[in-house]
Amino acid sequence: MDLQDLRCFIRVAETESLSGASRMMAVPKSTLSRALCRLEDEIGAKLFERSTRALRLTEAGLMLLPHARRIIDDFEDARAALDGVSGQPCGMLRINAAMTFALGLVAPMIPDFLRQFPEIRVHLQTENRIVDVAREDVDVAIRIGALEDSDLIARRLGIIALWPCASPAYLRQHGIPETPSDLSSHTLLGWTDHPETWRFTNVRDEIETIPVPVGSVVPEPAVLKILLESDVGVGRLPDFLARNAIEAGLLVRLLPDFETETVEAHAVYAAHRSLSSKVRVFIDALHAHLAHEAGRAVKSDR
Repeated sequence: MDLQDLRCFIRVAETESLSGASRMMAVPKSTLSRALCRLEDEIGAKLFERSTRALRLTEAGLMLLPHARRIIDDFEDARAALDGVSGQPCGMLRINAAMTFALGLVAPMIPDFLRQFPEIRVHLQTENRIVDVAREDVDVAIRIGALEDSDLIARRLGIIALWPCASPAYLRQHGIPETPSDLSSHTLLGWTDHPETWRFTNVRDEIETIPVPVGSVVPEPAVLKILLESDVGVGRLPDFLARNAIEAGLLVRLLPDFETETVEAHAVYAAHRSLSSKVRVFIDALHAHLAHEAGRAVKSDR
């Protein structure tokens, strides 16, 4: 029984749709159909009742599903253990990260990582959704912000500061804000279509909050960065995304003497992958990369 065919069967069973499983696994629907046909031929029974709207597991499919999951989990356990014994991390490493984090931090460290570990192959998924790490084909996911309670193992990668930024051309036209309250006269770009509040802390630990009126909304920071570089207003960017643009003179960090809000970054993975050396070395490398970027920020502020 082919393991990939079992993975296909599990994904189709969970989504009740060839289209949904195809998107989740990034494979053509024809590949899934062939995998299901091979399994049904091998088992000698239909696994799904097909209708115009969805696929429903047959009695045979319902019986197979828990066994298929256990087979995949047992294989992952064995692969993780063998990976640790071999001494050389290897195999496919499936990483999931939101687009901004993938562009700003994960992608830049991948070339050095692959040179250091040439036996590892990387599949970087960029999706702005919370994937089910335990069930989907993901070895490690990067999460930004507060973590929900789960059975996943989490390792803290570091702290990300949210910097207010604008382009030099915009500031020449509208002036440079010297205090947080000065921002009220500027065009502020938020991340949501609900009223936001930006918080600033001065050297005396006094907090000032600035309401951001609902206006132009850019929920993807990587897109917001492009708009800010095009002189449209003031917005907050994760420090790792803003840093290169600031060093290149494309953006200016505003109110640098005030502390801004921060969010935590974590790497999360399923418990049965905790022994995998490829996961461990990747998280170590990403943690070191984020620490290096934070060090660059400290030096640039001096």
